Formats: sequence, structure tokens, C-alpha cells
Amino acid sequence: MTSNEPQPEPRQRAAARWPGLGRYGVWSVALRSEDPDRSGERAEAAAELEELGFGTVWLGGSSAVHHAEPLLTATSTLAVGTSIQSIWQHEADAAAAAYAGLEKTHPGRFLLGLGVSHAKLAAQYRRPYSALVTYLDALDAAGVPAGRRVLAALGPRTLELSRERAAGAIPYLVTAEHTAQAREILGAGPLLAPELKVVLETDPDRARALARAYLAMYLELPNYTNTFLRLGFTEADLAGGGSDRLVDAVFAWGDEDRIRERIRAFEAAGADHLALQVVDGGDRESLPREGWRRLAALLG
Repeated sequence: MTSNEPQPEPRQRAAARWPGLGRYGVWSVALRSEDPDRSGERAEAAAELEELGFGTVWLGGSSAVHHAEPLLTATSTLAVGTSIQSIWQHEADAAAAAYAGLEKTHPGRFLLGLGVSHAKLAAQYRRPYSALVTYLDALDAAGVPAGRRVLAALGPRTLELSRERAAGAIPYLVTAEHTAQAREILGAGPLLAPELKVVLETDPDRARALARAYLAMYLELPNYTNTFLRLGFTEADLAGGGSDRLVDAVFAWGDEDRIRERIRAFEAAGADHLALQVVDGGDRESLPREGWRRLAALLG
């Protein structure tokens, strides 16, 4: 390419490193379930997501490498990532061995998403940043390439670590403003794939009620509330299940045009890929397949 030829936008260059991720993915806790009675349903759902055009499934909650294997087996092109595998629950050597096994059977289709979880959820939680650096050192020694792992980064230091020691970042429960700040820290090259919750409901009261019911548990976790405060939200925004301002910033809800507008805001802020989570008021272990179909249609 000569200097006078059109240059690809930075985010296009970053996405080209992982073309299999696609522009949009689905974030789901239910798809990482280990319930043997639902294995066929999960495999069928993964195959349908691939047919619907989603590039990636992000396995939500405290997922692990082995949760990806059934979904990879059930599909041919779908990428699968953990979002996230907690560094406190899985030793680095074991994670590296599991990664190597997946890479052998499904080369190039798995992305190891790592995070430090939360003090309330991990008894051994201490010095999380230092622990994450040590974990990455161990993965390096075990042969897991930096370009095949991403970090659930919220704060500036961990975003910098995502730039220096991983393929990029997969921030969870963030705003378009956070995405813009993350892109500035990461620079043009690394992958930025934030999660965004979608409520397919047009009535404002109903949509925000569904959002608040889902948001409640996260407002008990300082990693998220501190991020919101850094972004300019106040303690009043965090009270009572979250202000309208907060809910509207971290959820996309409304008719198709309004949801597309929210998605475009994240893309304009610098997201290469969006991990979209359908929130419908159902159990977190249920598969919102009709919601995924509606989401695919509005994205199409």
C-alpha cells in the first residue's frame, strides 16, 4: 500500500487481527452452564447464533476455558471467549493447558478473557493488579500468546496492561464515555470489545424496571461503582437501583432506532466489537433465543 492510497481506519486495523470476532457478539451466562440436561439446547443455540450472523459468544460470569469446547464443537466459524475467567479460581498452568487443548482442536477460535473478579466474590482477593501481572507472567512462561488473551479492564492501569500484555480489553458494564477513554489509553491497535446490555422494550418504565432489577447486584460491587464515580456519576446516581441517567448510559433500550443509536454511540467512541447481552427479566441461566433473533434482525 502506497502512502497516497486510502488508509484503513485504526479500528479496522485492530479488528483485522481478529476477523472471526465479527462486529457483534452475544454475552451469555447461560451458554457456559454445565448442566448435562441442557447440553443439546446450548449447542443448538450456539449454532443458531452463528447462523444469525453473530461472530462471537462471550461466556459470562465466572467462566472457564473448558466451557468453550462444546460451543466450538457445535459450530464451524463462531469464536468463543471467556468473560471472564477469574484469576483466583483457575491456576495459570491449568488455564494454559486447557487453552493449548482448545487451540489444537479448534485453532484460532478461542480468546482467553481474564479478570480479577471482586473482593466480595473471591476470598483470596488481594492486590488484584499485582496478582494479574503475576498471572500473565505465568501464562507467558506456559506459552499462551499475549495476542490470544484479553483483560476485563475498567481502570487506567489495567487498560494499560491490556495494551502491553494482551490483545486488548473487554470492559463490562461501561458507558460510551468509558469506551472513548479506554480507546485513548489503548491507542489504535489493541482490541476494544465492551459489553452492552440490551432491553428490547419500548415502554420507558418497563424498560428501566427490567434494567434496575438486573443492575442491582452490580451496584454492590465497588469495582463498578468506583468506575461510575470516575465517569462523573454521583452517589445519588447509584442509589435506589440507579438513576435514569445511569440506567440509560449502561443499557440500550427502546425501539429499534433507539437501540441502534446507543450501539452506534459505543462504536463512535472507539469500540471494535460489542458483546451484546439481552436482558429480558428472565433467569440468568435461561437462553433468550427470541431476544437474540430480534437483536440480530435490528442489527442486520
